[in-house]
Amino acid sequence: MSSSTVKSHYFRGLLMALPFVIVVMPFALLFGVVATEAGLPLSQVMGFSVLVVAGASQFAALQFMSDNAPVLVVLASALAVNLRMAMYSAAITPHLGGLSLRSRMLVSYFLFDQSYAMAHADFEATPHRSLAEKTAYFAGVTTPIAPLWFAFTYIGAIVGDLIPADIPLDFILPIAFLAMVAPALRTIAHIATAATSIIIALALFWVPLNLGLLIAAVIAMMVGAEIERRMA
Repeated sequence: MSSSTVKSHYFRGLLMALPFVIVVMPFALLFGVVATEAGLPLSQVMGFSVLVVAGASQFAALQFMSDNAPVLVVLASALAVNLRMAMYSAAITPHLGGLSLRSRMLVSYFLFDQSYAMAHADFEATPHRSLAEKTAYFAGVTTPIAPLWFAFTYIGAIVGDLIPADIPLDFILPIAFLAMVAPALRTIAHIATAATSIIIALALFWVPLNLGLLIAAVIAMMVGAEIERRMA
């Protein structure tokens, strides 16, 4: 296999990821602003983003921390939100599982919502591609996203006070997840899982510490798994 072929897949992944840049920048900016307003120093804000690299769980943990929730509740909430990463790993292993341990560690670090959504869709559509081509595509997908997540978290933490309060940065959070979730609702199990999580989350809005979201997530995953089991 020529190096030009591998490079072409890298740049193809990079180009495919560019639309998500529009979402990642304000998303990261918002986290930097909110985390600073919650009282975290710059080192902790950046440590949060660099070590976790998962916006949804970062916001969830930050919300519980702001509510002075117990440490175990904060950790459990972040873990529950990030359980989807285990499913991402299982789904992408058939395609990138042949990499070396070091490479798999790098892939796991950069496996977030956008990189998984684009890479898995491409891998499933073109399963004949080689391991090197798939790895190059995955690397291309992460190249414009991860650095911008770190950079704009920093910018949000530094200049958050200068952003006018009437600019609704928080609108980007639901839009980001709708953009990723909507294309994935391809089967009855997927749709049932999404519908279950929405209904239960709304029904349990009164549960303290936002634990209703965790309950909804667990029940929704159980419903989806059961439907897939029966259909299989």
